[in-house]
Amino acid sequence: MSKAQSPDHSLNDMEFARELFDDYTSYSIPEITSRRFTQADLLCWLKPLNAGNLFNVKPLGTSAEGRTISLLRLGKGTVKVLLWSQMHGDESTATMALLDILNFFKRKPEHTITRSILEALDLLMIPMLNPDGAERFQRRTAQSIDMNRDALTLETPEARILKDAQQTYKPEFGFNLHDQDPRYTVGNSKDVSTIALLAPAYDETRGDNYVRLAAKKVASVFVAAMQAFIPGHVSKYDDTFERRAFGDNVQKWGTSTVLVESGGWPGDREKMFIRKLNAVGMLASLYALATGTYQQADLNVYERLPFGTKYLYDVIVRNARLRANDQVPAVRVDIGINLDEEVNAENGRVELIGKIVDIGDLGVYGAFREVDVHDALFTGPEIMMDQRLSALQVETLAKKQ
Repeated sequence: MSKAQSPDHSLNDMEFARELFDDYTSYSIPEITSRRFTQADLLCWLKPLNAGNLFNVKPLGTSAEGRTISLLRLGKGTVKVLLWSQMHGDESTATMALLDILNFFKRKPEHTITRSILEALDLLMIPMLNPDGAERFQRRTAQSIDMNRDALTLETPEARILKDAQQTYKPEFGFNLHDQDPRYTVGNSKDVSTIALLAPAYDETRGDNYVRLAAKKVASVFVAAMQAFIPGHVSKYDDTFERRAFGDNVQKWGTSTVLVESGGWPGDREKMFIRKLNAVGMLASLYALATGTYQQADLNVYERLPFGTKYLYDVIVRNARLRANDQVPAVRVDIGINLDEEVNAENGRVELIGKIVDIGDLGVYGAFREVDVHDALFTGPEIMMDQRLSALQVETLAKKQ
């Protein structure tokens, strides 16, 4: 199927992945410090990266609110690879990584990875497919549509742009880049799923053809790179066929597609470490495509991944005693709390707001932070299901002894 070149390199793929990981600060873009940014920010970061005409910029159309959505094209190879990110406006981890990858090519033009990729591949990048959503840092488009459920009806201009790009360029390979809930875990464990991968199904049978098998081999390369740095924190995304989704349909339309979902990591709310993993994983995968080594990838590396589940909270307060009201005795409980970002309507600042999402035996669940309060007594007004808490209230609750 692929026209990729035969292997021609002095180091194996995983040694290159280690080099990319260890040397990340030499090509990461230091100005990017938050996962919340707009298209205007993106364009500012892109401008210096193209000072030497590293890539061509082709406008593909405009969003519902009139923002131009562009394709970045680089490389002189024959194997086309389409990478699209931020079709959900608040899923920006891979967008940051794509910028780092471009900076790698710019700063290291003579590196074996750069030369191999740009000589063998024709890279087609759409780094921000939903700029209206990014403006608000929200999942959906300005028309309130989840464009990843618009691959068939094509009601949104953003969906039409993506399908037109796939149909026009007919890439052999694709990377569908997303963020997932940071509280997903690997299988039935308490281990956070930091990266989830999927070679999407192309129909309800979830069978394999040459298109999906090639995607699974590329996913195996990505998994192998990740297991070197976050062993036990890689899962498989749900492979149920979603007839409205782009990943499933792009696979169906003949592009071997890998879904990459960026999850969570302790202390990494801005996803800077996960951004690094994305950059390393994508560069390693692109290099394997360029050299053809992906064809020898062990499918079991991907196939044996556990599916992601949700056995994680942000905070668990362990061994509390709760007296719900004056008529009932106290019982021993764990308290599960999740923290989410909200924009304060009065001052426009982003704040962390807690919510009590579970009370009881949470022994099978893990958390980014666990606190043992050693039989401290709480009362109903303090602890109730769905109760909202400020970040300070969460801290106070966790410190009660």
